[in-house]
Amino acid sequence: MKPSALPSPTATGRPALEVEGLRVDLHTPSGTVRAVDGVGFGVHKGRTLALLGESGCGKSMTALSIAGLLDPVAEVTGGSVRVSGTELVGLGRAERRKLAGPVLSIVFQDALAALNPVQPVGRQLAEPFRIHRGLSRRQAAEKAVELMTRVGIPEPRLRARSYPHQFSGGMRQRLLIAMAVALDPDVLIADEPTTALDVTVQAQIMRLLRDLQTERDMALVLITHDLAVVARHADDVVVMYAGNVVEAGPVREVFSRPRHPYTRALLDSVPEHAVRGRPLPAVPGSPPELSAVPSGCVFQARCPLADDRCARERPALEPVGASRSAACHFSEELDRG
Repeated sequence: MKPSALPSPTATGRPALEVEGLRVDLHTPSGTVRAVDGVGFGVHKGRTLALLGESGCGKSMTALSIAGLLDPVAEVTGGSVRVSGTELVGLGRAERRKLAGPVLSIVFQDALAALNPVQPVGRQLAEPFRIHRGLSRRQAAEKAVELMTRVGIPEPRLRARSYPHQFSGGMRQRLLIAMAVALDPDVLIADEPTTALDVTVQAQIMRLLRDLQTERDMALVLITHDLAVVARHADDVVVMYAGNVVEAGPVREVFSRPRHPYTRALLDSVPEHAVRGRPLPAVPGSPPELSAVPSGCVFQARCPLADDRCARERPALEPVGASRSAACHFSEELDRG
C-alpha cells in the first residue's frame, strides 16, 4: 500500500476524509487497465484539498470511487476510504445511501445533467430533508426555500416552482451546491464545479463554496485543472498523473518550489509566462493511454530529466519535507535548481 500523499498534515487530529492506497481498475473489451494506482491523501474539516492534473489523470475517477458512483465497468480493487472514521470500501448500497448527504456529498460540473429536468427545483431540494430528517412536505419545502435564499437565488419562494431549464448555468450550479450541503456533510467533493461558467460567475461560485465551507466546517475536495483556482482557494494540493500521485503538499510550498517535473511543467504553462510573438507555453505531449502506462516513471516520456533509471524504476512517493511528498528520482535536484 502506498503512503499517504500528505505525510504530515498541517491540521491536527484525524482527517474527515482519509484515502489510502486506492486502486481502481477499468474492465474494457481489450482487457483490464488500472485507472487509479495507489492514491492516498487526507483532508481535515475546514480545509480545502485540490486534486490537480490534466484531463485523464484520474482525478474524477478518484472522486467517483470515494462517492461510490463508479460505472459498472469500473471496480475498486484495493485500498481504503474512510469518512469521519467510517470505512466506505466494501460498504453495501443501503449503507452508502445513509451516508450520502449527511456525511459525504458531491457537486458535479454539469448541473443541468445532475438535476431532474421534470421536477421543480424546490421539490428536489426538499427531498433530502424528507428522506434523511423525516420532515413533513411543508417543513421540507421551507427548508428548500431557506437553502435557495442562502445560495443567492432571487425570489426563492417563487423560483422553487421553476424547473432546471428555467435557470441560468450559474444559478443551476448554485442549486446543485445547495442540494449538496443541505444536510451539512462532513466532506464535500466538488468536481470541476465552474468549468462551463464565465469568469465572473466562476468567482461567485468559488466564493459561495468557501463561505458555506466556513459556515458548516466541511472538508472540501476540489477537483480541477485550473491552477489559478487552486492557488486562490485550496490549502493543500495533490498533483495526479496517469492515475498516480506525483506530488503533494501545501499549495504555497508546492507552487513556489515544485519537486516534480510535471508540477513544474504545469506551472510554467500558465499564460502569464508567455512571450509576445512566441507560441504559448505548454506541457509537450499528452498523458499515456491507461493501457500503455510505462513500468518505470509514469511521466518519463514527457520529462526533460528522464534517464535510464526512470525507464527501469518507478519512483516511490516519498516525503520531501515535513508536509510534502513527491515521486521523482530528481526531487532534490529540482529543489536546488
